[in-house]
Amino acid sequence: MTPTRPPADLLVRAAAVHTLVPGEPPRRALAVTGSRITALSPDPHGLDALLGPDTEIVDAPHATVLPAFDDTHTHLVLAGHSVHGVPVHRAADLSGFLALIRERAARTPAGAWIRTTVNWQEINLAEQRMPTTGELDGATADHPVLVRRGAYNMVLNSAALRLAGITAATPDPPGGVIERDADGRLTGRLINKATELVERVLPQPGLAERIDGLRAASADYAATGIGTVRDCLVPVEDLDVLRAARDRGALAVRVRALVSGFAVRTPEEVEALLDRVGAWRAAGHEDARLSVWGVKFGIDGGFEAGALEEPYQGQPCYHGRLLWEPKELVEAVERVVAHGLRVGVHAWGDRGLRTLLDVYQEVLARRPGLPAGTLVVEHGGLARREQRARAVALGVPVTVQHPLLHDGALTQQRAWGAERTGALFPLREWLDEGALLAAGSDFPVGPYGAMLSVWGMTTRRTVAGVLGAEHAIDRAEAIALHTVNAARLTDESAERGSLRPGALADLTLWPADPLGCPVDGLRDLLPERTVVDGRTVHLR
Repeated sequence: MTPTRPPADLLVRAAAVHTLVPGEPPRRALAVTGSRITALSPDPHGLDALLGPDTEIVDAPHATVLPAFDDTHTHLVLAGHSVHGVPVHRAADLSGFLALIRERAARTPAGAWIRTTVNWQEINLAEQRMPTTGELDGATADHPVLVRRGAYNMVLNSAALRLAGITAATPDPPGGVIERDADGRLTGRLINKATELVERVLPQPGLAERIDGLRAASADYAATGIGTVRDCLVPVEDLDVLRAARDRGALAVRVRALVSGFAVRTPEEVEALLDRVGAWRAAGHEDARLSVWGVKFGIDGGFEAGALEEPYQGQPCYHGRLLWEPKELVEAVERVVAHGLRVGVHAWGDRGLRTLLDVYQEVLARRPGLPAGTLVVEHGGLARREQRARAVALGVPVTVQHPLLHDGALTQQRAWGAERTGALFPLREWLDEGALLAAGSDFPVGPYGAMLSVWGMTTRRTVAGVLGAEHAIDRAEAIALHTVNAARLTDESAERGSLRPGALADLTLWPADPLGCPVDGLRDLLPERTVVDGRTVHLR
């Protein structure tokens, strides 16, 4: 007797189910039991035999089903911190920016810190600049104010500068800048390692507030069609916060954490970090929802500090900054892989990427048996032909982020000029030359969103117009970068990335077919439903 299959918990009937399995035509029905896909059919009613008394039926004859998307380079922890910040990303100019801070101050007890959201670019404000300490003082003199843009740029008002102990006499810390004007006066801006002067005096939110932030942020990722995030800057102590959020059902998405290695330099510091990661993993805290992918380092800076072969525009003696001596980074990377972890390294400029590939080549020469995908280039922004060829020959995957280029294009043009900015993220060439690419957002520098990213990679549109149209890829390729390729990057192809019987039930339901709708409709296209592990985590 043939055993009967258990009834489905979820049955979806749709106009098309794009499985992304090579050579497989679209299906019309999909069944889920527990956390797994159990069956697909070309007939919308072909799985009706799996209906049971408790089956949830989704009849969506005009909708399209795709796998849930990965954001392979983003910062969920930062998004969780930013949830309750003053929403300055909504401001069009500094007047509106300061008004939002003033409104928050009016309902905040005197002396309490006021912080902003982090996902904005000053060049996209009408004035195209940061606020000053004086302007922030005008918004409130009764509160310390921390204006943050991304992870490594801050502006403080006078009260916050006092609490941080920063005066005109305070020297720049190694690897950081305390900005001053032409007369040597503080502007209030702190860059890179200088931000740590403030971090040490900021009141830390309690665990309940942290979990609430992660709950809201992860739900917002899911609402754009994202089912898995690769968080590329997780402080090692925040692994426990993520675990607590997971245990309380607050993570709407899967998390693959890259523990931050930005604060370590010596071999002893690297080993101490790895010991903490190893102890956390050995305690059995990982599962399919939350795991450690590896460790993140950075070889150079970003828009204004990426390491270039040729000088910056208008700065004939400035080529950006390398953050590591190559020999020291080789030692750090080798120690990480010796512990069985993987490594992702930020490389933005062409000199930064060349130097990183030198590092990776040395590590691979020392450890020729490393599993494929152990070493990853994060961004690889300005990738020249010879560097792309080296990365492909070394078998090094690359994560790319068009939303980062979209929002940062004007800032980058100021520093690098139009030609080099337009050459960022040569996706067409990478794919044609055989690279493994996976896509993400780099939130908070760029906005996250499944179809927003697909729209950008296929149109090359930015705040500065269309840049590098010759580097665009088609929709199927762009979707693969967030699904099939993303699962390859995280070594989860056996479980995720495509829709097939036995795979994890991570899927999205769209009101229009992203493969065929008008291209301009992609930018604001949001899913009607996002499912992770067979459970609906977003329903519009």
